[in-house]
Amino acid sequence: MPVEETISLHDLIKVLRKRFVFIISTALFAVIITGIVSYYFLTPIYQASTQILINQKQTEQFQVSTQAIQTNIQLINTYTVIIKSPAILTKVIENLDLDTTPADLEKMIKVETTQDSQVVNISVDDPDHHRSVDIANMIVEVLQEEIQLLMNVNNVYILSPAVYLENPFPEKPDPLLNMTIAAVSGLMIGVGMAFLLNYLDMTVKTEQDIEEILGFPVIGIVSPISEGNGIKLKGLLGRRRRKGQKDG
Repeated sequence: MPVEETISLHDLIKVLRKRFVFIISTALFAVIITGIVSYYFLTPIYQASTQILINQKQTEQFQVSTQAIQTNIQLINTYTVIIKSPAILTKVIENLDLDTTPADLEKMIKVETTQDSQVVNISVDDPDHHRSVDIANMIVEVLQEEIQLLMNVNNVYILSPAVYLENPFPEKPDPLLNMTIAAVSGLMIGVGMAFLLNYLDMTVKTEQDIEEILGFPVIGIVSPISEGNGIKLKGLLGRRRRKGQKDG
């Protein structure tokens, strides 16, 4: 019949204290490696954003009504598809003389809308901050031109163009966030490895280990002999040996 092993909270704390240096070292190693990779090996990506308003075509007597707003909101999905379509992106590539394809450029663009809103936010991620600004603004410019041909309307208005920043901060990577995640992951790995090493460690170190392995109580132990006591014991044995030789 197999013996079920139970681990108490005291045993868990004992393992953690025993392997504390190993656990902390694992976490520090993960943080250092992640920091080096984040700061020196990952390419920083900058993000530029522009906001546009999609509205109905203005007439001489323009009136805002709930029905008109709902109609505009229904057009948002169509416009988000048009913004990332080859019809727009091909023009953007040509105008900026970009060395890319519409498919690759589409991966750099993110179009977001707010619920029950006619405002569309267009974001562009690129390793070059100035290029991300140029692409974001050019998308809106081309959209305003092409939408008149595609849908025979002129209802795209710029609310906030993308602007150049003197000291742009990269959108990603975020070294501090990455290092925090690495620290938590390193601690988890360190704890897991600590329990694994403790489980695989079959050496007998204390009388308690003997009791746990053999299942018998320890009735006596041999105290360790210090160096001074060892010398005295050796001298005593020598004198007894010489005395025995004389008596013989």
